[in-house]
Amino acid sequence: MYHQNKMSMASPAYFEIIDFIAAGTTPEAVARFRPSLQAQQRVTDLIEREKDGQLTPDEKAELDHFMELEHILRMAKARARQILSRGQ
Repeated sequence: MYHQNKMSMASPAYFEIIDFIAAGTTPEAVARFRPSLQAQQRVTDLIEREKDGQLTPDEKAELDHFMELEHILRMAKARARQILSRGQ
């Protein structure tokens, strides 16, 4: 599977987004994509622990990577919706 050098072993949200992008997709699939419940729970846990100042450096890196990918995914969803609204 993945080599997770400096990443925590539990980073399903990050890898789900990478897998989704790597598999190729359509505007419809991009607009509908949502991470799994497990991935959403992991990110929620990291955010809560960050608020309490309890993240390890690896967990902070994991959260940062996910947040970057989440931003890209939001932009891709907006673009996919534009494409779909034009009927392309």
